[in-house]
Amino acid sequence: MIQAFVFVLVFCMSVVAANAQKAADFSGKWTLDVAKSKLGDRNSIESQTITVVQTAADIKIETATKRMAPPAGSPAGPGGGGAGRMGGGGDTPMTYALDGKETKIERQGPNGSIPVMLKAKAEGSKLWLSQSMTFTTPNGEMTMTTKETWELGADGKSLTVTTERTTMGGTDSTTKVFSKG
Repeated sequence: MIQAFVFVLVFCMSVVAANAQKAADFSGKWTLDVAKSKLGDRNSIESQTITVVQTAADIKIETATKRMAPPAGSPAGPGGGGAGRMGGGGDTPMTYALDGKETKIERQGPNGSIPVMLKAKAEGSKLWLSQSMTFTTPNGEMTMTTKETWELGADGKSLTVTTERTTMGGTDSTTKVFSKG
């Protein structure tokens, strides 16, 4: 009888431990709370939503961003806050494998298709995403990397995305706060 009790106790403890390490489900439509976010001086986001579909194998992220109009007299191309940024402002759908393996997608840029390497890792309430792309510019070859940490709030209705983007122009960081709905 004691052996059966010990077996059940050990089994229950292993189930609890396994569930504690299980990755959270980030699925849903998330809306940026601009007032709670730290977007930085160079960011021209007026509003943004992300739609996430997650399975056991992968996570697909679609972003819709509305940017503020550039100030009067400024150029409307890249860096001017207009819609001319590469890939429509970064709104290319991305699908990351959740097994830790790197995957490759193609992203449309002003000079054609650019290969983008994606990698993801999920554990508990956190998700780590990375992107890397190398392309040719009039100034030579450029590599851009983006690292994101996603963290679900305890209620499952808030999401904080911390991003670090590195380009030839340096590194910038943002913290975006989203609500589910």
